[in-house]
Amino acid sequence: MLSFRRRLALLHVVVVTTVLAVAATLTYLSLVTALRAQLDGALLALAEQEASILAASPGLPVAVHEPGTTAAPPPYARLDRLVQIIGPRGEVLARSANLGAASLPNEAALLARLTRGETVFEHLAFGDEPTRRVSVPVHGGRALAVQVAGSLDDVDHAVASAGWVFLVMSLVLVVVLTTAGAQLTGRVFGAVDDIVRQARRIGGRTLAERLPHPGTRDEIGRLIDTLNDMLARLEHAFEAQRRFTADASHELRSPLSRLRTELEITLRRPRGADEYVQALRSGLEDVARLTALVEELLTLARLDAGQDTAPVAPVAIGPILEAVVRRARPAAQARGMTLSLAGADDSGADALEASAAARVPRELLMLVATNLVENAVKYGAAGGSVLVSVVARPDGTELVVEDDGPGLPAEERERVFERFYRGAAARAADIEGTGLGLALCDLIVRAAGGRIEVGVSRWGGARFSVHLPAGDA
Repeated sequence: MLSFRRRLALLHVVVVTTVLAVAATLTYLSLVTALRAQLDGALLALAEQEASILAASPGLPVAVHEPGTTAAPPPYARLDRLVQIIGPRGEVLARSANLGAASLPNEAALLARLTRGETVFEHLAFGDEPTRRVSVPVHGGRALAVQVAGSLDDVDHAVASAGWVFLVMSLVLVVVLTTAGAQLTGRVFGAVDDIVRQARRIGGRTLAERLPHPGTRDEIGRLIDTLNDMLARLEHAFEAQRRFTADASHELRSPLSRLRTELEITLRRPRGADEYVQALRSGLEDVARLTALVEELLTLARLDAGQDTAPVAPVAIGPILEAVVRRARPAAQARGMTLSLAGADDSGADALEASAAARVPRELLMLVATNLVENAVKYGAAGGSVLVSVVARPDGTELVVEDDGPGLPAEERERVFERFYRGAAARAADIEGTGLGLALCDLIVRAAGGRIEVGVSRWGGARFSVHLPAGDA
C-alpha cells in the first residue's frame, strides 16, 4: 500500500495535470475558434463588398474587382482570395484571375439556400489545400450570389503550432510543479518524520524530553507546541501517579506491619482471654484505618476517572452540616473544645435552614464537611473553639470551618492539598491521619465547579473556606 506521502504526491500530480490539461484544451479551442472566426470575417467582408457593388450598379457588366485594376496598392483583404459570381442556376458569371479556368463547385442544396437569401459558410475540397468559402446572396441584381474562398492552410498551421506550444508548456509546468510539490512535501514530511523518530524515543522513563521545535510559528510549529504541552501534562500525570503509588504503598505498609507484629506477638505463647480481646481490638483499629484508607483511595480513583461528577439535583447544605457537627461533637468535647454551627445570609440574619444548596452528590458533600470539621477538631488547640458557618450569596454558597489553633505556616498552605502530605505539626504531634482528606476535599470541590481556600481565622488559627456554585434546593 502506498504511503501517505506518496499518495499525496500522486494526488498533487493528478490534480496539476488535470488542471493544466483542461486549461490548455480550453485555450486551444478558443484559439481555433478565434482564428477561424477571423478568416470567416475577412471572407464575409470581401463577399459583402462585391455584393454591394453589384447591387448598386445593375446596369454594369457582372465582373470581379481585381486588385490590380486601380492605381491604389492592392488591399490585403483581396490577396490569395478566390472570388466568383454565380447566376440563378449556379453558372459562373465572373471569376477572379487567380481561379483561371477553374470554378468553385456548387451543389443544388447550396443554390436552394442562397435562393432563400441565406449566407452560407462551408468547407470545400478544392485544390491541394483545405478551403473555406462563404456565399452571400445578391439582392436586386442579375447574379444570384458572390462566393469568396480562402485557404485554411495558414489557420491549420497556426493551430498546430499552438497545440505543440501548449503541449510543451503543459509538460514543463507539470514537471516544474511536480518537482516543487515533491520538494515541499519532502520538507513537510521530513519534519514529521523527525517528530515521529523523537516521539518513539520518548517513554515512561524519558517523559522529560521534548520534541525538537523548528523555530517557526506555522502549522508544524503549532503541532510541536501542542505535542510538547501534551508531553508536559503526561509527565506531570505520571509523576503524580508514581508519587501517589509510593505514598499509598507506604501508608498501607505501616498499619499492615503493625497488625502483623501484634498478631505474631500474640501467637508466640498462650494468653488469657483478656489479652486476646485486647489484641483483637488493636487489630480491629488497624483494620478500620486500612478500610478508611482504601475507601479514600477508591474515591480518589473514581474522581480521577471522572466518575461521581455527573450533575445531580441540588442538595441542601444545612442538614448535612448539622449531622456532621453532631457526630464530631463528642470528639470535640473529649478535647475540651467548643464546636458550634452558625449560618447567615448577606443581611446577617441567622438563617442556616435557608442557605443555598449545592449541586454536589450528598455523600461527597458529607465527606468534604466531615474532613474539614474533623481536621479542625484534631489540629485545633485543646480547650479552644471550632466554628462552622455558611454564607449564602447570589452567586453561590461559602462553607467556612475555622479554629483557634496554631494554624498553618505560609509554606505549608500551598502543599496542604497534595495527596499524602502532612504538615510538620501533625507529624510532630503524632496525630493519626493519612494525608488524603484535604486532597479529597479539593478534588470533590473542583469537580463541582467550586474552589477551596486556606487562610488565617479570626483567632489566628486555620480557616478553610469552600466556595460552591449556586443551586436551588
